[in-house]
Amino acid sequence: MTITRAFAPASIGNVSLGFDVLGAALAPIDNSLLGDWVEVKDADAFSLTQDGQFAHKLPPSVDENIVTRSYEFFQAALQRANKASLSVSMHLHKNLPIGSGLGSSASSIVAAFYALNEHAAKRDGQAPFNKDQLLAMMGELEGQISGSIHYDNVAPSYLGGLTLMTGETSPIAVNLPTFDNWYWVACYSGLSVSTAKARALLPKEYSLADTLTFGRQLAVFVNSLYAKDESLAAKMMQDVIAEKHRKVLLPEFDNARAFSESQGALSFGISGSGPTVFAATRTLESAQAIEAWLKQHYIQNQDGFSHVCKIDTAGTRLLNADQ
Repeated sequence: MTITRAFAPASIGNVSLGFDVLGAALAPIDNSLLGDWVEVKDADAFSLTQDGQFAHKLPPSVDENIVTRSYEFFQAALQRANKASLSVSMHLHKNLPIGSGLGSSASSIVAAFYALNEHAAKRDGQAPFNKDQLLAMMGELEGQISGSIHYDNVAPSYLGGLTLMTGETSPIAVNLPTFDNWYWVACYSGLSVSTAKARALLPKEYSLADTLTFGRQLAVFVNSLYAKDESLAAKMMQDVIAEKHRKVLLPEFDNARAFSESQGALSFGISGSGPTVFAATRTLESAQAIEAWLKQHYIQNQDGFSHVCKIDTAGTRLLNADQ
């Protein structure tokens, strides 16, 4: 029996200054797997099983599960491409909380599509879909869940690293340079924030001043990455689009920012729609101090957690059966 298991890492959407167009994949420095994994194996008929820390938060019917929807989407794409369908069963290990701002739905979708594509490759000798084709499918299904197609979680989770969306069909996203010495603290409060609800808080129109600031910050940030100018890059990481509207959903946000900045944080912001927050620092000591404060003051219940991370450069990858 052929078995394929794929892991997709958690991600920070927006990274403060890049609403819907920037994303970063996360890898805890303790080498734990912060993300979901999906297993595909040959079977006579489709079925889905699930486990993991947050599996109890998933819809009760497997027909409503996004992994089932990923399978159905993938099968339809195979049919359109005149390729043989897959007869498989699937298993989801749900390690990311739903509505966390860590790209939970994206992680499940990306792991599912990647595993299905690799499983087909084992059967046929080559993968049925290339990176851009697969990423387009991931983005479309993610968009059906969140209400609009955006790649700031699926792209970094799939490709790894810090990704910039191009708005083109190929390449859909490109990888940007990063500062290897930066640490990224990610803290999930334990609350749940719907992406659709968080988007509904945003104004329908923005001022010319905010629009110009957004464009300038993004351009200077990207240039700073290539110029290896850490200070200027950090200075650009200010959210003029979403933060002031969304932080009302995040208890202790302003206090968390104030403490993080007092400990030398280069940047502090909301990960995606929240409630997860992130801080970027130059030193491990600063990151650990911020993480300790967030654990004590920002986490709201037993579901919350925090990690000191680096940028995950690997993205989605295959796992051995014992991982």
